Amino acid sequence: MRTSEVFHLLRDGQPWTRAQLCEASGLARSTVTSRLDVLVKLGVVAPYGDGTSTGGRPPSLYALNPSARVVGAVALGATHAVAAVTDLAGTILGQTRERLDVAQGPATVLSWVAETVERLLLEADRAPADLAAVGLGVPGPVEHSTGRPTNPPIMPGWDRYDVPGTLGERLGVPVLVDNDVNIMALGERSTYLPEVDDLIFVKVATGIGAGIISGGSLQRGAHGTAGDLGHVRVTSGSGVICRCGNEGCLEAIAGGPAIAARLRDAGVPAETTGDVVELVRGGNLEAVREVRQAGRELGEVVATMANLINPSVVVIGGLLGGAGEHLMAGLREVVYQRSMPLATEHLSIVASVAGDRAGILGASAMAAEHVLSPEAIESAAANLTVSAAP
Repeated sequence: MRTSEVFHLLRDGQPWTRAQLCEASGLARSTVTSRLDVLVKLGVVAPYGDGTSTGGRPPSLYALNPSARVVGAVALGATHAVAAVTDLAGTILGQTRERLDVAQGPATVLSWVAETVERLLLEADRAPADLAAVGLGVPGPVEHSTGRPTNPPIMPGWDRYDVPGTLGERLGVPVLVDNDVNIMALGERSTYLPEVDDLIFVKVATGIGAGIISGGSLQRGAHGTAGDLGHVRVTSGSGVICRCGNEGCLEAIAGGPAIAARLRDAGVPAETTGDVVELVRGGNLEAVREVRQAGRELGEVVATMANLINPSVVVIGGLLGGAGEHLMAGLREVVYQRSMPLATEHLSIVASVAGDRAGILGASAMAAEHVLSPEAIESAAANLTVSAAP
């Protein structure tokens, strides 16, 4: 058994004794001890005190050491950005949220990302060498194998841009990049729904998209566009042109800007998705009616997904998801009506608990998973062995 396989047992966050590790792994005590020594020297495992004695000296306990390193976590939206530094367990050590237009281009935006991560490290009293990786979510399709955005409709200048290479060179660590909704799905699941293996996270804001977790794994598709709900045609969208050039897309009917435009046409002042949310929270009847109808439109597409993917939980997040139960009520109405009974028998449709932290929690989880992966642990163990050699 490799060092990483012993480490895998310790990743549950619970303290283990050597005897427990021997029993679980089937290894001799001397082998487990040598593997533990390597993991302690790497800093990813630390002594946790003593266990309960059954007579004689109490056994030593060992557990994951989440404070050994830190990761940067950044979630970019169309017009805002959230950045954080977390430990390897996802505990936020420092965070900031700022208005930032992704359309300014990669040079400007990535410079902000690098400067912000460096500042948050300093404010968290962590050395630059403590940074192990950065996770970044962007509001557009991403080719998973390269981390490069691919034809992102609201990100001019970003197509095929080497985001991991540019940011990695600046910060000196690996950079993991994914679609913003994918990392929101990871954040919601890793923090609040770790026992759920089949989950759809739907972000409803300026655009509409979904992160799909099936069988415990994030489903990105062949080219990173899995879950692009916003450009699925809906029956009530006839004649409505979407920014993608097609007609009748869900986003053109139920996205925040579309709702705001209809409210303006009705004489209700609403410029942004945030304005729509505030109107709903304030009890504006026209805004409530529009948001509930948007929920029904969304429900038409989610019902199809429920039949195809059969999730156990659908989580609704994004700025418009903060409009309360009105969006949820319209969505549930259609999903339970249009989906097959077996698909909805145990289906829960819930609001995001992570809220606007879902992105950075997911970016943190993605970066930490890379740092603690078997490949990374084996590489670090091999480097430790080489450096210790006479």
